[in-house]
Amino acid sequence: MISMVGRSIRRWWGLFVLPTLLAFVVGFVVPFVMGVYLSFCRFTTVVDARFVGLGNYAAALSDKEFWHAMVYTVAFTVVTTLVINVCGFAVAYMLTKAIRGANVFRSVFFMPNLIGGIILGYIWLLLLNGVLAHWGRSITYSGVYGFWGMVLLYCWQQIGYMMIIYIAGLQALPGDVVEAASVDGASGRQILFRITLPLMMPSITVCTFLTMTNGFK
Repeated sequence: MISMVGRSIRRWWGLFVLPTLLAFVVGFVVPFVMGVYLSFCRFTTVVDARFVGLGNYAAALSDKEFWHAMVYTVAFTVVTTLVINVCGFAVAYMLTKAIRGANVFRSVFFMPNLIGGIILGYIWLLLLNGVLAHWGRSITYSGVYGFWGMVLLYCWQQIGYMMIIYIAGLQALPGDVVEAASVDGASGRQILFRITLPLMMPSITVCTFLTMTNGFK
């Protein structure tokens, strides 16, 4: 009976995979290929695409504004990746302990991630340029302070999401390993850096990849 079921599954697995594969091709592969092709073309809304080879890349690499934007993008990605992962793990580590109101704090930290980016931007625009402007200069209209305002806004929104991933990873850790280390006399710091963090590397890798990808967007 099991072999018959196995043969049936092997016979029809392609049919069940087809919708997902089709959605992946239409939603990702086709736009990606079109984007790569159009990057080698020059066109406008009224002129058809004309193949120019590496001309677009040469123009971009010789543009000072491109490198200026690249430096800010890399700096933004590096800073936000470090802050989000460190703070997200710290919050998750504290909220996995037996503390009163842990579920409430989890909801509070995760709530900013549920708010749309446009709404968040408008709220922080009013806050930074409206309220704080009474005590100093508007933050978002300054080249230096505007960068850190964007970092603060982005980290505030994303820490809760990474916190959920880290909480799931912490709750999946084998408790007997931590208990054995405690019995052997390991301190809380030793357990954190020598047991918890090495076992959390899969979650740390996922969160780092997500924050870096979103930062470069």
